[in-house]
Amino acid sequence: MSADPSLRTVKAWPFEEATKVADRLAAAPKPEGGALFETGYGPSGLPHIGTFGEVARTTWVRRAFERMTGLPARLLAFSDDMDALRKVPDNVPNKEMLTGHLGRPLTAIPDPFGTHDSFGAHNNARLQAFLDAFGFDYEFASSTEYYRGGRFDAALLRMAERHEEVRGVILPTLGPDRRATYSPFLPIHPETGLVMQVPMEEVRPAEDLLVWIDPDTGKRHGTRITGGHCKAQWKADWALRWYALGVDYEMSGKDLIDSVKLSGQICRVLGGQPPVGFTYELFLDENGGKISKSKGNGLTIDEWLRYAPPESLAQFMYGQPQRAKRLYFDVIPRAVDDYLANLEKLKATPDGANPAWHIHNGSSNDPGSPISFAMLLNLASVVNAEGSDILWGFIGRYAPGVTAESHPMLARLAEHAVAYYRDFVAPQKRHRAPSAVERSALEDLLAALRALPAESDAEAIQALLYEVGKRHEFASLRDWFSCLYQVLLGQQEGPRFGGFVALYGIPGTIGLIESALAREIAA
Repeated sequence: MSADPSLRTVKAWPFEEATKVADRLAAAPKPEGGALFETGYGPSGLPHIGTFGEVARTTWVRRAFERMTGLPARLLAFSDDMDALRKVPDNVPNKEMLTGHLGRPLTAIPDPFGTHDSFGAHNNARLQAFLDAFGFDYEFASSTEYYRGGRFDAALLRMAERHEEVRGVILPTLGPDRRATYSPFLPIHPETGLVMQVPMEEVRPAEDLLVWIDPDTGKRHGTRITGGHCKAQWKADWALRWYALGVDYEMSGKDLIDSVKLSGQICRVLGGQPPVGFTYELFLDENGGKISKSKGNGLTIDEWLRYAPPESLAQFMYGQPQRAKRLYFDVIPRAVDDYLANLEKLKATPDGANPAWHIHNGSSNDPGSPISFAMLLNLASVVNAEGSDILWGFIGRYAPGVTAESHPMLARLAEHAVAYYRDFVAPQKRHRAPSAVERSALEDLLAALRALPAESDAEAIQALLYEVGKRHEFASLRDWFSCLYQVLLGQQEGPRFGGFVALYGIPGTIGLIESALAREIAA
């Protein structure tokens, strides 16, 4: 790929981040060339919506770097599968069996699902299947394999040589009791297989040896530093990885700011340069509270994908990652329609400032959708759709020649719209009675629509709606359009009403108004 230095001037955060990586390599070129991007994963649980966000965002920076510099770049999805199991997850079978293995590395624990050699291997497979399902381009890395295979041996010995300096970074952050026992090394117990968090009696890098005492038995042990016989504690482990692998870029959440700082200091103690970092904000629930797995607030990725395509989730993840955003069901329609609008812009003009440019790696031939998701939701609401088939009769009239085969995105959106309507819109539908002013305006609109040619397009209908609204004593036209949604559709708001009338049809809309006025008379 040829370099395009002009991309440095693009006002988009992935290019701003890519510029930092390019400057880092320009200051200290690697013998092998290129850059290493990393994202980490704790495999004691299953992949989640935050996993998608971190890998997607890192991917966008990686692609921006490649296009800007013409240099190759790799994305390493690193699994911390040598970590000890601290508690039994709620969403797994055979919990009693797992309880007997607490404290052991995840890859040394039987798989409670019975499908893989270990619990760590099971969750690693789930991670890779998750990433593959979204088409991410990455290399998978297992902490266990890297430790046991010798990839970290030199770095571990280096950490042993700098043992006291590394401790000096961490000790000021610990309480008195923990400070007295802290070591960056966690030896694996040769008899129990437990990951031991104990003080080091001796650290002998020249002999590849850690000396420690089992607090339960008082027995003295000598453990090799290399070969997977020990691992590093969390912050030291992160620094070890950066140093050993030469990681150039890694993102992390706001909750890890202090860890990033300390790991960066340890990386420098080892003689390395910590990667370029990017801190993203965490998600909030609809009330502005922090999302918690135990509380079950917020959205899961499966829930998002039930109601919208993955491209819309990418759109949501792209916007302002350093700003806290509420992640709940109501944000989905807006994210879908923002994505559709950006897709249309991308097809017209490839622009690196467009989120769709990053989502589709520069270009897309996807025909998108001639109908917004919000419009499909309104249609599903009016016809009380139980399946997407009923929507296609209206779609075919509104956009002749458009089919599920010619527009697969629209086909997916129709299915999603029905699901979203059924679960969220239908339970909230409440048609209210019109006020005297609204009733007069609706009667006026009824007459105007009856006189309007049946083939009138959305713009002509929208202009008519404005004219009718202006003829009546509304405080603002916003109140008039609120009336249309609340009285006719039983919803608080929606997209341009002229577009909805064009999609649903003038005769159908006349019927909605007649029914609304009849209900009021009957009441």
